[in-house]
Amino acid sequence: MFLIYIISTLILIISMMMMFLASILSKKSLTDREKSSPFECGFDPKSSSRLPFSLQFFLITIIFLIFDIEIALILPMILTISFSNLLIWTITSLIFMLILLIGLYHEWNQGMLNWSN
Repeated sequence: MFLIYIISTLILIISMMMMFLASILSKKSLTDREKSSPFECGFDPKSSSRLPFSLQFFLITIIFLIFDIEIALILPMILTISFSNLLIWTITSLIFMLILLIGLYHEWNQGMLNWSN
C-alpha cells in the first residue's frame, strides 16, 4: 500500500516537472504574430468592429451552407433507395434535384458565383 503512494507521488512529480519544462521551453509570446494579424475574412482584430462587411464573404458562406445541407439531405436518400417505393423515391429525388438546380441557376443569373468581383 505504501509502495502505491510512493509510485503515484513519483509519477505526479515527474509529470509536473515535464509540464513545467514544456511551458518554459515552448517560448510562447503574449503577442503572437498570428493572433495580431487579420483574420481570413479580412477583418483587422485591433480595429473597430463596426466596419462595413463585404457582401461577397456573406454570399460565399450562404452558398457553402446551401450545398452542405444539400449533401446532408442527398446521402440519406441514397441509403433509403432499397427500402422505398422506387417510383416515389425517383420523383422525390428528381424534385429535390430540380429545386437545387433552379437555385443554382438563380445564383448564377444574379452574379453570385462571380468570384473575381
